[in-house]
Amino acid sequence: MPTRKDASSKKPKLIADITPLPAGCSGTIKVENAQSRIIGNTAILSYDADETETIFGQNLKARYHITDTWLQRNGNWQIIANQAHRYYKDPAVGKADAKKFADFIGTYELAAGQTRSVTSEDDKLFVERNGKKEQLLPETSELFFRKGVEGRILFGDAANGKVD
Repeated sequence: MPTRKDASSKKPKLIADITPLPAGCSGTIKVENAQSRIIGNTAILSYDADETETIFGQNLKARYHITDTWLQRNGNWQIIANQAHRYYKDPAVGKADAKKFADFIGTYELAAGQTRSVTSEDDKLFVERNGKKEQLLPETSELFFRKGVEGRILFGDAANGKVD
């Protein structure tokens, strides 16, 4: 069964990994929107998990959609598979200094043949790939994201003092 630490754990390892949260950490998970289907000796349970964690006074929230598959063998229900996906939520839009955008403009090669062009218009920053242009929203002055897309674009300084 997969865990956060390992893509395919066996039952003894899974049970051994179950430990309390360390001091300074606490959390809850609220199950919502549960739906189940039983077909013969197979049961499928699908639900949302609303997780709240407090890590040294800092509150964190995440939502997941989880599907568990159970099989009845010898009169006992046993979980045979589990899959969880985190719901993505854009971060809050922060502020960026549009005067710095000139340093960010250019073509960046991520890997051989994989380039992205960064442009600026009307104090907004954009990234373009294969003719598709998307606005980059600031999270901080040098960290940007695209609406609805998990991942960030960080403009940092290279050893030569230029943005990379």
